[in-house]
Amino acid sequence: MPVTDDAVAIGRNEGQRLVRCLDSLLAAGFRQIVYVDSGSTDDSVAQARARGVTVVRLDIARPFTAARARNAGVAALEGPPADHIQFIDGDCVLDPGWLPLASRFLTDNPQAAVACGRLREIAPEASLYNRLIDHEWNTPVGQVGACGGIALIRAGAFHEAGGFNPALIAGEEPELCLRLRRAGWQIWRLDAEMARHDAAMHRFGQWWRRTRRAGYSYALGAALHGRAPERHNVAQTRRALAWGLGIPLAAILGAVFVHPLLLALLLAWPLQVVRLWRRDGDLLRAVFTTLGKLPEALGVLEFRLKRLTGRQAGLIEYK
Repeated sequence: MPVTDDAVAIGRNEGQRLVRCLDSLLAAGFRQIVYVDSGSTDDSVAQARARGVTVVRLDIARPFTAARARNAGVAALEGPPADHIQFIDGDCVLDPGWLPLASRFLTDNPQAAVACGRLREIAPEASLYNRLIDHEWNTPVGQVGACGGIALIRAGAFHEAGGFNPALIAGEEPELCLRLRRAGWQIWRLDAEMARHDAAMHRFGQWWRRTRRAGYSYALGAALHGRAPERHNVAQTRRALAWGLGIPLAAILGAVFVHPLLLALLLAWPLQVVRLWRRDGDLLRAVFTTLGKLPEALGVLEFRLKRLTGRQAGLIEYK
């Protein structure tokens, strides 16, 4: 029997980015395409319907999350289950050569549940933040621990694992991959072009919010699975707190209550920048990796405060 591939795209106010995304999916020849909209106020829904794409509009009475949207998209797929489901965000364009290659890989490797490839920024030269994200997407090739939100997933494995955890406002993909690996499945990063992403990140505030969201997702993942053998996100959470909170507090409080020379603890930051620069050869990335521990720590604290007070978390958007 021929292999079948469906696609689920999610978005919110993506405008022309969504148009390019859906057109790339239509050109790829998926059996079905579902677009899930999270309360857009632009013409996203109309553009999707004009292309004959199935549209799901999420109920605005419940908090929007990417995990919830992707699950809703899978639930809207009709007919016999496809072999594979391509997940993609509305600000991405699928590479023309990706689907046949990734679909064949999953077909030929029955233990593989997920195939992802090289995700690139559409305009890395447009801002230093786009450049940083483009490098972030350049992950190691081979069998890996997790994928991002753009990936081809074996439908049977996805359903067996129970899909994405809809309660997660971020970090839902590594969490799903963790559950898949526990069930004996493999996650693979292929040495192939997969898609182009449009971060459209031009302001420091956007980078700060996105990095704060990363810290929040680290803390949430550690709370869910940190006590298990994988120690999911525990190291990332501890690094965020140590560098983004522990060192600055120790330096300031130590200088105030013990001795002013304890402000020298802050030298750990430039020393860390130099260490990362020497290791990776990229000064800009070293600076922002180190600086990013501040918003990451704030994200960790935000999660713990909301968990303590029982407040519901909302999306942390940077666009």
